[in-house]
Amino acid sequence: MGAHDGELVCDPIIEHAVRAMGSGALTEAGLVEHVHPLFSRVLARNVSADEIYLANHSLGRPLDCVRDEVVASLDSWYEDLDGAWGLWMAQRERYRAELARLLGVDRADSVVPKTSAAQGLRSVIHALPKDRPVVVATRAEFDSIEFVLKAMAHKGRIEVRWVDADEDGLIEEGAVARAIGPDVDLVVCSVVCFAMGQMLTKVGDVIDAAHANGAKVLLDAYHAAGVIELGDAHRHADFMIGGNYKYTRGGPGACWLWVNARHLRDAPGVPERDSVFTTETGWFAKAEPFAYARSDAPEFAKGGDGWLEATEPVLTYAQALPGLVLTNAIGVGRLRAYSLEQMGVLGDLLSAKGVSLATPESHGAYVLVRVEDSKGAIGALKAHGVNADARPSPSGHGAFVRLCPDLLNTRTELEDASERIAQALV
Repeated sequence: MGAHDGELVCDPIIEHAVRAMGSGALTEAGLVEHVHPLFSRVLARNVSADEIYLANHSLGRPLDCVRDEVVASLDSWYEDLDGAWGLWMAQRERYRAELARLLGVDRADSVVPKTSAAQGLRSVIHALPKDRPVVVATRAEFDSIEFVLKAMAHKGRIEVRWVDADEDGLIEEGAVARAIGPDVDLVVCSVVCFAMGQMLTKVGDVIDAAHANGAKVLLDAYHAAGVIELGDAHRHADFMIGGNYKYTRGGPGACWLWVNARHLRDAPGVPERDSVFTTETGWFAKAEPFAYARSDAPEFAKGGDGWLEATEPVLTYAQALPGLVLTNAIGVGRLRAYSLEQMGVLGDLLSAKGVSLATPESHGAYVLVRVEDSKGAIGALKAHGVNADARPSPSGHGAFVRLCPDLLNTRTELEDASERIAQALV
């Protein structure tokens, strides 16, 4: 591995495997021959545990070489001590570049590493010029996002106006747009809602309504990035947050904030007090962090570097990069087509066995089964060797088991899974 160029141990391994599959539609035969060997450890675990893993929407399964990348970063620490920072910073920039590629944006510096999506949300709220901003958010936001908003509202730091889900647990996008008035400062909504998997198809209308009223938009793309190709409508938002825990197989702590280039300053210096700059900051955001200058006013670095914070958990980059590189090498469009095919197969198999599905028409990477007792349902699935999870409906009525096949699940495994799920839930 090059100490200052961000190269990875796994780069040639992933490149060879993806090239060997060709550039056409993904096939099970091609994946089994060329990609599955990159995941020998987790696939061996499935066999030894007699478990079918359908929680790929939760914790993504890591490549074997994640260990090699983390060990290489640790070895540099042992061998080079403070010289390891050359490698670690090169990996950080590679991480930002791979995320920019995933999001379809030109500027790698517009992607700011974070340890959680909630950290990205806090950075944005603390960047708004108003002392007590008004935030519109939906009842379908992930627990961390909702909890941050509620905690800040309870403290009197923000005002939140909630958009409720309907009786089916779905968000009506027109209701979000209608909730945005001229006094609103920020709109927070998910591209794909975490509990239901509902994919919002009119994000552009929400963004247009917000901008027409002078508000900014933060999209939660945690269940979208790596699942669907994010288009121009999404990139018209002001901010996006997400992470690599799930679909890009990066594990915990590997998250990000994207800041639209129109909010980045192209020169270092002291920002205007009423401009968009965050106070959720640290010494890595300084114009010259290693100069240790102590000016009276905060001199921020230019571009997205002005949104960095303090000393980073650098091993996160080694942990997260292999999955990101694989996702980008295959291509989100190809992965999405294969995912839709797999979900169709699993849905048909379950329906034929009397399992009633509740998957929204426009959805992310998993299918839903409505249940009354989520804890009992997950326990029964676990007893039958199916690893899945369940989430309560945003409407407050009932819950849904989430089932997410991915490129490591074969047709035979889905057939076996459908038998086990039917036995557990019907």
